Amino acid sequence: MANYSDIRGYRVKYLASDPTLNTSTEGQVWYNSTEGVLKSLVQIKAWSAGSNMNTARRSLAGAGTQTAALAFGGITTVRLANTEEYSGYTWAAGGNLNTARAELAGAGTQTAGLAFGGSLYVGPSNATELYNGSTWTSSGNLGTARSGLAGAGTQTAGLAFGGNVLPGVSLQSATEEFNGSAWTANPTGLNTARRYLAGSGIQTAALAIAGKTTVNTNATEEYDGSTWTSGGNLGTARYLLGGAGTQTSTVAFGGYSTANTGVTEEYDGSVWTNSTSMTTARNGVASAGIRSAALASGGRTTVDVAVTEEYDSTIYTPATSAWASGGNSATSTRGRAFTGTLTAGLGAGGYIDPGGATTATEEYDGNSWTAGGTLNTAAQQVAGAGTQTASLKFGGANASNVELTATELYNGTSWTSNPTGLPVATQDFAGAGTQTAALGFGGYVAGSGATAATYEFNGSTWTSGGNLNTARQALAGCGTQTAGLAFSGTPSPTATEEYNGTSWTSVNSSNSDLYNRGGFGIQTAAVAAGGINQPSPGPGGSTATETYDGTNWSTDKPRTNAKWDSNGAGTLAAGFVNGGNPGGSNTTEEWTGGLTTATASTLTTS
Repeated sequence: MANYSDIRGYRVKYLASDPTLNTSTEGQVWYNSTEGVLKSLVQIKAWSAGSNMNTARRSLAGAGTQTAALAFGGITTVRLANTEEYSGYTWAAGGNLNTARAELAGAGTQTAGLAFGGSLYVGPSNATELYNGSTWTSSGNLGTARSGLAGAGTQTAGLAFGGNVLPGVSLQSATEEFNGSAWTANPTGLNTARRYLAGSGIQTAALAIAGKTTVNTNATEEYDGSTWTSGGNLGTARYLLGGAGTQTSTVAFGGYSTANTGVTEEYDGSVWTNSTSMTTARNGVASAGIRSAALASGGRTTVDVAVTEEYDSTIYTPATSAWASGGNSATSTRGRAFTGTLTAGLGAGGYIDPGGATTATEEYDGNSWTAGGTLNTAAQQVAGAGTQTASLKFGGANASNVELTATELYNGTSWTSNPTGLPVATQDFAGAGTQTAALGFGGYVAGSGATAATYEFNGSTWTSGGNLNTARQALAGCGTQTAGLAFSGTPSPTATEEYNGTSWTSVNSSNSDLYNRGGFGIQTAAVAAGGINQPSPGPGGSTATETYDGTNWSTDKPRTNAKWDSNGAGTLAAGFVNGGNPGGSNTTEEWTGGLTTATASTLTTS
């Protein structure tokens, strides 16, 4: 007699090796018999907040990648020459354009940028400038001076197309190619002349996306180095939008339709599909990056804004995750604040047993720890935010276990005490965000116990934000000031909440009754590691690890060491935890998350 499985098959596929990671396996589950693990393939698409630009503006241009971007030009009440450079965490001032202008186009990278066209006070511009990472140099002029045009390519192989000749409306289909010093007009222009369109791709394989004729358009055109042909139409006709990627793998976002929109669509070379909308609907943004890792900065809502958002569209397979031993820190601590990444991490303060609260700071490069500048105020059970070279430490308790309001800023070398501390002395709480846009939430306040308070920091002062729905201490957190995540803690160890910049929303609970967990990541992709049981702590900690995908928590690979009060930093793809109880520890464990080499930008449609 035949077995049921021979006739009907297995409920979960039993495979000797992983299948090809493409759209046919998205959402599926299988058992890899060679590795002896259960695997799945899930796609995550989300916008998350980055640091605000230094100058709010609209109709600016961008270039580069999500973690090494340029934004330049634009307009507020006047046209601007300002250039800013984005590191993936913060914006810093770069060299000014020689010609201040708005509605210009950009291409290239952060250290080899290209700026061309735009609007001046007296009409359109044909100016072209090259950026070397610090200064702009004038180069050969465009053949057709215009504003509201789009660009693609690199500094030595650029492409300009579309736009408008001012004054009045004189729509352009003109296409020009740049060789690093001069522009050459292509006799064949766009099929649809338009302005305020977006561009992506390279000089020989570009996309022209949406824009405005006499009305909004959803037209897409593809360039092969000589001619333009029609591609798939966008779902939402709009103009003053952003775009990033290649001809066969692009993301378009924002713009103006009948109102400002945050609509995001992905293109696979033939069809546009809707994705997760931007948090801040706006037009006139600067664009950078690729389809799976894009950047939108600046723009206009009802006012000019400095908002930065990062788009990620990745494939996550939890079963590929793993913990490994890292370098030991010089100081054995618990309750330390950690910020940064796996290869550029920072640990500050903490409790040394015996000895009490410490001022020690250490920096991690992914292999070993080295001493950094010491804190001005010794603190344990302290919270932090930011990066290795732009970190923030706040609150905690001193050696006598008295709560602190102290706030300090780190510049990569030394700590500076901020004149304004937390509104309420707090310890045993969580932090998230950057040095100039941080969150502190939950914790313990003397005389009151666990608190639901949330505070927001703008680089100099703290203000009250929306309260947590569940008051708790010894919790963990991650994310940004406008997209934060709070989880774990006592007396509600499984409670999880998401912050939108104004209020917290309770979402699906975690699986483990643990508090004093290490946590890191972003709101839609987080890791919770270790902890201690609630309500009956045992003599030791837990090795439990869970990962969060923006909706649900999943049990993942356990830690090597059973610890609690060991905090960490990093992303879902790569992070670390250090220290902890029992007894304080100098042990570091490095996390490799379930990010595969497959991303939404390389998915096939088979």
